[in-house]
Amino acid sequence: MTTHTDHEHTYKDFSDAVNMAPAELERFLESDDSKRVGWKGEDGKGSGESVGHRSGKRIVAIKRTKKADLTDDDYAHMKKVVGYVHRHLAQGGPADDVARSDWRYSLMNWGHDPMKT
Repeated sequence: MTTHTDHEHTYKDFSDAVNMAPAELERFLESDDSKRVGWKGEDGKGSGESVGHRSGKRIVAIKRTKKADLTDDDYAHMKKVVGYVHRHLAQGGPADDVARSDWRYSLMNWGHDPMKT
């Protein structure tokens, strides 16, 4: 059973991990770089929308939802986002040109821009 405390913890972790504003994330999701990077599913064809790009749209919706109106499913996605951002950051970025790296673009699809301080 999920408790209020679990949701509070998830909400804080999500707010810390997602450092892009909804409008900023929406603009990025429209870019070719956003659409190009990420895992596109089991079919092996690499076609369609990546998991991260789809997640970015969901993040925008969550960030535009009043906290009181968030569902358990929203909180489950928020946990997934936090896990992805933490794992990806732990891998470390490229040694050079982080600003134009697929590593950064993948993180940005998940609402985190590693170039922000």
